[in-house]
Amino acid sequence: MDPMHLRRAAFSFVLCLGAGTLGACSSPSTQSTGLPASGAGSAVQSSYAYDTDSQDASRTTTDPSFLNPLASKLRNNETLGFGADKLLVFSYRQQFDCVVGPFSDLNSIGKPADIAPQQFASPECDIGIDSKLNPPGNPIAQTDTLFVLVPFFETDKHTPAFTHELGKALKKLFGFIPDAFKPNPGVPVQCPAPADQPGTCTMHPLQINLGPLVVALGLLPAGTNLYVPLVNHDHLVNNSNINVKPEWWKLVVVLVENPKAWPNAAGTTGITSVAKLRAAQASKEASADVVSNFFLYFNSYATHGSNQQMPKMPM
Repeated sequence: MDPMHLRRAAFSFVLCLGAGTLGACSSPSTQSTGLPASGAGSAVQSSYAYDTDSQDASRTTTDPSFLNPLASKLRNNETLGFGADKLLVFSYRQQFDCVVGPFSDLNSIGKPADIAPQQFASPECDIGIDSKLNPPGNPIAQTDTLFVLVPFFETDKHTPAFTHELGKALKKLFGFIPDAFKPNPGVPVQCPAPADQPGTCTMHPLQINLGPLVVALGLLPAGTNLYVPLVNHDHLVNNSNINVKPEWWKLVVVLVENPKAWPNAAGTTGITSVAKLRAAQASKEASADVVSNFFLYFNSYATHGSNQQMPKMPM
């Protein structure tokens, strides 16, 4: 499938998600993917683990122009973010959570979670499936949104994916290797932070399941799990949430498909507000919102002044 055809399919998919009718999305042929075939409803798992302690990971380099000077001042439990066209700091107070309901079968083993303890052998963080409750058990409607911006474009065809096997699979699925899956992306990203290893980010999981999203695109059979390393990404919150105390945030994923819409390190260009995000979505530079069952717990605060100085961290 060529990249342009994929982009058209992706927009059809996220429109289905937005309407809450995932099952109504079309399913084009999957014969060209090269990944395991499966009958509808059966579980097939493709896992592309990335050893963050490997020699390949240690050889990664970061373009100095991709680093905001403020990034060097971050604590180990902090990352940067954007909101209201401002540069923000997120301070994480505990680990992530990926909510699985008692009647869910997120890893497609054919049994709901309440009678299948093997579903909890590892975190099940799924992109394309939402949760009705947040981790404390409150309705999802009472939970603020963290938009996760994913660089779904390729700036350099010669830059490899996290692993050779993952690169081959992504090329067969999408026709290219998005910068989201590279230890040396061609754009600045907020996760991983400078102190983090590629494929990691403070208080985030090491892997996510893209299966629901790719299945809905029709690129893999129903019931397929596609576990990949944590993707490179940026963060964005609503204007009213740039200074808030610690709370749980629901993650909504947006695939940014035009490099020109991607924020620079300083946050002076690209998608740095929800208004700019919606404009990019309207112009088809970014996908519509994609739900997940993924939550993060942090407080957010804006940096001060034109020099982006670190304020005293609120409690």
